[in-house]
Amino acid sequence: MSLAQRLGRSIRGKVMMLVFATTFSALALNAIGLVVYDLGQYERQWSADLRGQAEVLARASAPALSFGDRRTAEKDLSVMQARPRVLAAALYTREGELFATYTQPGSDVLPFPKSPGAEGYVVEGEELLLFRRIIENGEPIGTVYLRAVHAPWERLQDYLAILAGVMLASLAAAVVFSGWLQRAITEPLLQVASLAREVMDKRDYSLRARKTTEDEIGQLVEAFNGMLAEVGRRTEQLRYADQRKDEFLATLAHELRNPLAPIRNALEILRIAGNDPGKSKLAREMMQRQLLQMVRLVDDLLDVSRITTGKLAVRKGVIELQGVVRDAIEIARPIIESRGQALDVSLDAEPIMVEGDRTRLAQVYSNLLNNAAKYTQEGGRIAINACTEREAAVVRVKDNGIGLAPESLGSIFDMFMQVDRTLERSQAGLGVGLTLARRLVELHGGTLEVASEGPGRGSEFTVRLPVTRLRADAAVGALGDAVPSARQRRILLADDNVDFANSMGQLLSSKGHDVRTVHDGAQALAAAADFVPEIAFIDIGMPKVHGYEVARRLRAEPATSECVLVAVTGWGQESDRRRARDAGFDRHLVKPVDPNEVDAILEAL
Repeated sequence: MSLAQRLGRSIRGKVMMLVFATTFSALALNAIGLVVYDLGQYERQWSADLRGQAEVLARASAPALSFGDRRTAEKDLSVMQARPRVLAAALYTREGELFATYTQPGSDVLPFPKSPGAEGYVVEGEELLLFRRIIENGEPIGTVYLRAVHAPWERLQDYLAILAGVMLASLAAAVVFSGWLQRAITEPLLQVASLAREVMDKRDYSLRARKTTEDEIGQLVEAFNGMLAEVGRRTEQLRYADQRKDEFLATLAHELRNPLAPIRNALEILRIAGNDPGKSKLAREMMQRQLLQMVRLVDDLLDVSRITTGKLAVRKGVIELQGVVRDAIEIARPIIESRGQALDVSLDAEPIMVEGDRTRLAQVYSNLLNNAAKYTQEGGRIAINACTEREAAVVRVKDNGIGLAPESLGSIFDMFMQVDRTLERSQAGLGVGLTLARRLVELHGGTLEVASEGPGRGSEFTVRLPVTRLRADAAVGALGDAVPSARQRRILLADDNVDFANSMGQLLSSKGHDVRTVHDGAQALAAAADFVPEIAFIDIGMPKVHGYEVARRLRAEPATSECVLVAVTGWGQESDRRRARDAGFDRHLVKPVDPNEVDAILEAL
């Protein structure tokens, strides 16, 4: 690689080349201008000098011309011997005849013009020719002719020698200036570039460049250091998030396997129980509890997705806070009782009215109670109380469990955060309950805070919500209301999960309904045309024809256009529900389907 190429690839070389190129270009342009100006000035000065000499000769030779005295005229011209650059001189009469001549000794003899030219001078090659009229008493009596050496190149060589010296001195000064520029400009930039390579090699974002100036270069160094600090923070956050993700996935696998094990055991119990109703009942209850646990885990995962995408929503109404707390206690009571813990409940006798989503608020308080039960030893004590404080509805959940270290108080509400990371922990979760609880409370315009006196000294969570003076919404119904029995319906089940379709078909058939079960979209369309169902439960992701297309075709056929279409799928996002409505579905159920929801749909017919 040549020197120019090496210099061209480094900023030091580029600065040096910039300084040299700028200096040389400026000097060259100035030199050209000065040379052109000097040559012109030289010609003007030399011609002016010759004009003055011709004027002297004209005055001196005027009498000789007037009296026709050639010898005196030649003697007058011979004075040009003192001017070696004047090669020849001549005098012409009034009529233009050559009268007297002079030639510089040693010069080449050239013919004199036969007649004088116009007054003035001309440059011919390296000679300058000048004609000057001789005036006597206002009348022209003759002409002076001078031929002189005009050698601008000699002067140019001298001038170029001077310019060369000036340029060398200037380039030397440019070298000194370039060194200063390198120290002032390129050194900080080279330091930043070297540091950037070191950071890339070592992945050490704690390195910093040294700031030496307060100008734009200093600002660049400062910005670079700030960028390194920010990248370091982001890298640490990503590393921590990745670690938390791995822990979450491990916890998720653990939590999903936990309910599967007793379900498998319960199936084996049912297989060997025979006609023993007691064992069969215990096995069914066990499977139901573990199924509910798995459903809760899946719901938590869906809520995580809604939190991260900003789609978590609440449906507010005016509700009584004490009733919401009682709902939460009923949800959490099984885990509290299973661990032999005491639950102290203290609720204000006066109704506390808030504007909120009863289901979501019950989820908040049940999450707090479940969390307290998980991290409190068996036989421990949990307390929940609800009251009003300064126009705020306050619910506190307190326990005497493992407590929190001071450094954990700031991160306890972070996604996937696990308070107890030991293998000996008796209870676990996905680490999203508290994150979800705080987000739900914030959507209600409230706050969720935590306090703890330290490890082993329990924790206290406080939820504050704004109270309202509005009256409670009228209840739609009561749990104890009698439900009219549904009449027999023609039902179509379409799902490629054979076990799910057959088991659900058996449940509906056992209730007296006429059920047809198919396992792909094409069979669903054929069965619907033959069977003409009143209601169809259709899976979305079926082979041959997917569920959305099945719904659109059923709506297009007159015989099935009024059929109630229910989407049954594992996709439960709001976008999935919207797409199902657009395809023509009346309802959207998320697997695993609650049989009570199916009964409610049938009863609504």
